[in-house]
Amino acid sequence: MKKRTAFALVSAAAMVVGLAACAPAAGGGSDAGSGDGGLIGVAMPTKSSERWIADGNALKKTLEDQGFTVDLQYAEDDIPTQVSQVENMITKGAKALIIAAIDGTTLTSVLETAAGDKIPVISYDRLIVDSPNVDYYATFDNFLVGQQQAWTVLNGLGLTELDGTPIDGAPAGPFNIELFAGSLDDNNAFFFFNGAMDVLQPYIDDKTLVVKSTQTDIEQAATLRWDGAEAQSRMEDLLTANYSDGSKVNAVLSPYDGISRGIISALTDAGYSVGAEWPIISGQDAEVDSVKAILAGEQYATIFKDTRELAKVAAGMAIAVLNGDKPEINDTETYDNKVKVVPSYLLEPIQVTKDNVTEALVDTGYWTAAELGL
Repeated sequence: MKKRTAFALVSAAAMVVGLAACAPAAGGGSDAGSGDGGLIGVAMPTKSSERWIADGNALKKTLEDQGFTVDLQYAEDDIPTQVSQVENMITKGAKALIIAAIDGTTLTSVLETAAGDKIPVISYDRLIVDSPNVDYYATFDNFLVGQQQAWTVLNGLGLTELDGTPIDGAPAGPFNIELFAGSLDDNNAFFFFNGAMDVLQPYIDDKTLVVKSTQTDIEQAATLRWDGAEAQSRMEDLLTANYSDGSKVNAVLSPYDGISRGIISALTDAGYSVGAEWPIISGQDAEVDSVKAILAGEQYATIFKDTRELAKVAAGMAIAVLNGDKPEINDTETYDNKVKVVPSYLLEPIQVTKDNVTEALVDTGYWTAAELGL
């Protein structure tokens, strides 16, 4: 089938150059890593996903290179632990907070304390909601992420190019598809799912795609804490309830690589094998095991969100505020946290299939060829 790689590394590289200007050096930058710029607290949700480890490391390095001391904490998806960690950062005298929330609704009280101490708060990738005390938001274009995931599914089925352009002579279908979403306590899950359904719904309406389970609402498709084991269990239930008649699932919309791996395990246990009848499965975050799965033909695609560039943006926001400057933003409309529209900087995600793994991930230095088994 006809496929086309739809991403622009040239424009991404240009963005990197532009974002470098977002992070002015504290105190002139001559004492990188010395801590002369003060303490910045970085709260990450968990180490169970290699994605968050990469985010934390990138933030720590970026901030230390600018002369700050970094208190990097992981809460292992335990909400009280994260609240306590942020409280401790404030007690230690943090000059700014960068927070990737486990549950964006649970930090209102601790952020009131931060506001009382005039500590700026940068919401990192996951929007903190229900609080006026969020100064800026650094993330990717998450609605586009969902669209890109849907386009990879359609591309794998031979229906569209990776940018959504219909393919001449595409098969008529119908194709059986099942839908997965992220955790309902993560605001991004709604953007991913809504973006994907914006693309998929017309194909569902005209019966090119058929959701045999009829589970098309995000509440039905949700995966608490983005947990792969929960996704595996749900996929097993879907297969038992809807495909015991000998029919096959042809595609699965998955919003995250860890969920994709759970889906792959369920399919394998149900007797599916890689080949002509193996479903098209999407993903996100370009995790090593899932990139290997793409190379092995188990997962069709992932969405690459370069954590190094997101770290530069978030760090640049915090440093600009501390220096009395206005951070660079490119969105003042999209992210309403139910109290205010949070000024944001959105980076562009990149689709990765087997065809461009090397170009997108190895040539850019995100993973080495050895790490991916190339």
